[in-house]
Amino acid sequence: MTDYQAVIKGLDLDESEKRYLEERWLDQVRWLSGKAAWSQRRYYAFRLTTVVGAVLVPALASGTALSGTEFWGIDLARVSKIAIWIVGVIVAISAAVEQLFHFGERWRNYRRTAERLKSIGWMFFELGPPYADAKNHKAAFPLFVRDAEQVLQADVDAYVSRVTSDPQAGGGQSGQPS
Repeated sequence: MTDYQAVIKGLDLDESEKRYLEERWLDQVRWLSGKAAWSQRRYYAFRLTTVVGAVLVPALASGTALSGTEFWGIDLARVSKIAIWIVGVIVAISAAVEQLFHFGERWRNYRRTAERLKSIGWMFFELGPPYADAKNHKAAFPLFVRDAEQVLQADVDAYVSRVTSDPQAGGGQSGQPS
């Protein structure tokens, strides 16, 4: 990650303003980026387990046609039936856990918010739009704080309405982020 702390230290701001940048803005950027990566790994792990398992079941089902066939004294049809059951249970658990915890939506929500915060941060650092009319960072700082807090509040609202809601209860949007 970029050394934001060095950039922050170089700004002509009061210590309390720099503390806000480090302890609020930068802390949230790092936290959100970490949670996005964590959620992405879980999302892919559960989705991959579900997809691979779903592909394996038909392949294993073809083994049930081997009725009466033995390999080293093992009934292959019976082994195939047991394997289908085990893989089916794993697929069901994997799909249910991903659906329950919404790792994909969490990942996208965290990533979206982290990137929005980074974007407004760089616009502030460079005094680009919407901070271009400010004479310096000190003059632009209140606008930056307003923008950062709006992004963070929107993140909370989105998390509560989309990620933690139960689509079956009517509180969600059928599992799809907007």
